Amino acid sequence: MRDLPGTTRRSRSRAREVSLAEPPASADLSLPALGVRRPWAELILRGLKTIEVRVVPTNIRGTIYLYASKNPGVGSIVKRAATRHGLDVGDLPRGLLIGTVEIVGCRPCSPSDSAAACVPSDVLRNSFGWILANPRRLKEPLQPRFLPFGIWFYPFEGRNGAKQSHSAAKPQSKIVDGAK
Repeated sequence: MRDLPGTTRRSRSRAREVSLAEPPASADLSLPALGVRRPWAELILRGLKTIEVRVVPTNIRGTIYLYASKNPGVGSIVKRAATRHGLDVGDLPRGLLIGTVEIVGCRPCSPSDSAAACVPSDVLRNSFGWILANPRRLKEPLQPRFLPFGIWFYPFEGRNGAKQSHSAAKPQSKIVDGAK
């Protein structure tokens, strides 16, 4: 399977469209988005989680949107991370594009990645660490037009090429520092 946004199994890759107004002029319509559960998405934006742990590697590099999934993470690891960092998972944004982050590398995880991944070292076995840098919070979260079925999706352009109507220009996203 190719490692490109939107390339997942056909039955799961069709993006669900939601009825929304035009995206704001600040939206970069060309960026793919990565779905991340709460509280992990918030920890990435705060610069505390610099390694995203996945079971598959990625060849994608560069800036992506960070999508805070509608469903929170579950289990004791999530509760410990949220408590450790003073987060109430129920109060965090969900179902929205909340920022951008750069993927600058990918490698197999090692036990020493535990702190950067915000998880215990036993979770890292047989996993890959997507190395993250330069998290930036959007001034205002964005509602995507197309929702994910997999981890990658284009929030303003469907897999079949359907586009949110917008001006021809591709504006830069308005972002602020990763600090809350």
